[in-house]
Amino acid sequence: MSHLFDVYLLEAVINGVLFGGLLALLSLGLNLVFGVIEVIWICYGELIMVGMYSIWWLFKVVGFPLPLAMLVGVLFVALLGAALHQFIIRPVLNADPINQLLVTGGVLFFLQAAATVVFGIEYRNIGVNLPSLSLGEISVSLTRIIGFVVAIAAIAVTYVFLSRTYVGTAIRAISQDRTVMPLMGVNPATIYLVTSAIGGALAALASCLLVLQYDMHPAIGLAFGPVLFIICILGGLGNLVGGFLAAFVIAQFISVGGYFFQSEWGYVIAFAFFILAIFIRPAGLFAKR
Repeated sequence: MSHLFDVYLLEAVINGVLFGGLLALLSLGLNLVFGVIEVIWICYGELIMVGMYSIWWLFKVVGFPLPLAMLVGVLFVALLGAALHQFIIRPVLNADPINQLLVTGGVLFFLQAAATVVFGIEYRNIGVNLPSLSLGEISVSLTRIIGFVVAIAAIAVTYVFLSRTYVGTAIRAISQDRTVMPLMGVNPATIYLVTSAIGGALAALASCLLVLQYDMHPAIGLAFGPVLFIICILGGLGNLVGGFLAAFVIAQFISVGGYFFQSEWGYVIAFAFFILAIFIRPAGLFAKR
């Protein structure tokens, strides 16, 4: 019995690592937007929902091949992210933070309601099932492995983009000192727009991985939105490295906690840990001192 216990626990830890890669990709997009624009997109989870429905509609209704449907879905949500900034966020950039939260919260409810009207409340999936990979008594979903590899690769590509390209350098620079950058010939409005598009594209890329693992419904963004926010706060808002580390910490609490109790309790334990951690380090465990 103890042998099986160890095997299943190890399986939960492995699944936590794989889930952590996906959460790290999602938190990267949200942290990137906040680090540059300093506006928290409460509706970020709904961009994931829009991406999943876009892929489903292009694949199941229009008849696009799945890779093409995913590519178009990423482009669509990237444009949606840019439009969200241009028409919703930009007018309230200088408003009080509470007004910014209320505006993005309004977008959240609008997107949920629109998805409910267009697609209904029933659960949908793309109907693509990949086999599991067995290593002895341990069974790991091949979909989760692919999702982890793609997520880590996307994070690496984003890091190279931010550190090696002119636009990426401008994004990092304006996140550090937005008052000086206009004097250096950088247009903040353009950088904000590009960053918002990248944030949307990262959410859509995660949607490509999630659509292979989860059924979609109008409220699925709420399954990831709160978790992403506690990851970003735990890692220090705007801290990309801290968010990356916090994603794996939270994923382990969810996965291992779900193993010892029920899956819902894994989330309860993760949130309890977050509350305790914020009491100890209000700025986040991995926030820059």
